[in-house]
Amino acid sequence: MTNILYDALIAPHAGNEQPFMDCDDGSTITYAGFVRRVAQLAHVLQNAGVTTGDRIVVQAPKTPDTVALYGAVVQIGAVYLPLNTAYTQSELGYFIKDASPRVIVCDHNDRTVMSDLGAEVNATILTLDTAGTGTLSTAANKAPEHFDTRPRGPEDLAALLYTSGTTGRSKGAMLSHKNLLSNAQALTDLWEITHQDRLIHALPIFHTHGLFVALNTCLLAGAQVRLMETFNQDAIVEELPKSTMLMGVPTFYTRLLGDPRTTTDLCANMRLFVSGSAPLLAETHTAFLDRTDHRILERYGMTETNMITSNPYDGDRIAGTVGYPLPGTEVEITDPETGRALPAGEIGMIEVRGDNVFQGYWNMPEKTREELRETGFFITGDLGVKSEDGRISIVGRQKDLIISGGYNIYPKEIEDVINEVDGVLESAVFGVSHPDFGESIIAAVIPEQGVTLTGKDIAEKIEPLLARFKHPRQYVMPDALPRNTMGKVQKNILRDTYGT
Repeated sequence: MTNILYDALIAPHAGNEQPFMDCDDGSTITYAGFVRRVAQLAHVLQNAGVTTGDRIVVQAPKTPDTVALYGAVVQIGAVYLPLNTAYTQSELGYFIKDASPRVIVCDHNDRTVMSDLGAEVNATILTLDTAGTGTLSTAANKAPEHFDTRPRGPEDLAALLYTSGTTGRSKGAMLSHKNLLSNAQALTDLWEITHQDRLIHALPIFHTHGLFVALNTCLLAGAQVRLMETFNQDAIVEELPKSTMLMGVPTFYTRLLGDPRTTTDLCANMRLFVSGSAPLLAETHTAFLDRTDHRILERYGMTETNMITSNPYDGDRIAGTVGYPLPGTEVEITDPETGRALPAGEIGMIEVRGDNVFQGYWNMPEKTREELRETGFFITGDLGVKSEDGRISIVGRQKDLIISGGYNIYPKEIEDVINEVDGVLESAVFGVSHPDFGESIIAAVIPEQGVTLTGKDIAEKIEPLLARFKHPRQYVMPDALPRNTMGKVQKNILRDTYGT
């Protein structure tokens, strides 16, 4: 039995001395060097007691070793669980308790906090830092450069990614080797990625876009990666003439549009600009075309499904649409009440079926049954419409999930924190359109009678309790929250009122 993902993405590069990652410090890691580093890190994990199927939590800086760690987890047959580096201690506690990892890899500066959290599940703590002096890197430096790959089949888990839903706590989406490999193969073929490509990688690697869409496709094709720790506008401008691809969120493109250096000449060597993780405004699409002569390719995906649709590489990339279903992926628009398939032109629930669709939610069988039909179709929670020729456009979300700067943000989680602030009667958190971030978070707060509160007062109270990207950008104090006859807060009215 083989290891499906490792054998496709990593093993073929064992003798490949071509560059894989160009790093911020000017160093270059070859593909063969990457394979050796993956093996060294796998030995460290094995020495920490990692067995097949164990979860490995990673909340660490974006470094070459963090990328290699993903490969090591795959090679050893464990389950990779990346976490947003902005999560607070209280948020991390939930994920660690729920996933019960064998090993937690964190930034050296967070080792004390992580040790306390890890002690509750008897997890080993290893550290990574940008200088390469963490305990994981140090131990790997002394490890053998070959590791006997553990077998894993198509249905075995490769990753566990937590996603904010619209009700309840965050859910762990279980992604198999088949889920990840099938999607990488479809995207690599569709976007015509080859070993001649060079990708500017400025995305985080704790979610689907930066980790699986960007890295898996490059590994599969043998493409080169310019690995950037964070989005750095000057560095990206410098790299554009040397590169062929950029994968980003809408914020990347609004930032580049605000830079007079972004011109047709600067982008002459580029062949593909991809945008996802948040809606791309039509005006951004048009402005970028005017400035660079490139049409941004917008695609659509979810943590549970990887990528679902894409505008074509060859063909019309229409602003405001997310293109066609990927090969091997079925997309239906259904009646949200009955599940009946709707004809072209009618708005309904987007459902998807294919090898890319996850195995279910970790420790949540009931939630899995609610959202994953026996037929294999996953109910996305997004509303969309299909054209006569099969092109998909997203028109909104059934619930009130906010997507800001590429991050999924669950309003109720923020509301629960705000409502605990002394003097707050109730709150409603919602998103409004933002030209840079896709959506901006606004909190409508009703103080208790006789209490005077300001947005600054509330912001100071919630600051240590929520990751920065979840903080409202604006607080409003209406006389009352708008409600329908059933008493439900009408967030659509709030969006209409404050979204101008």
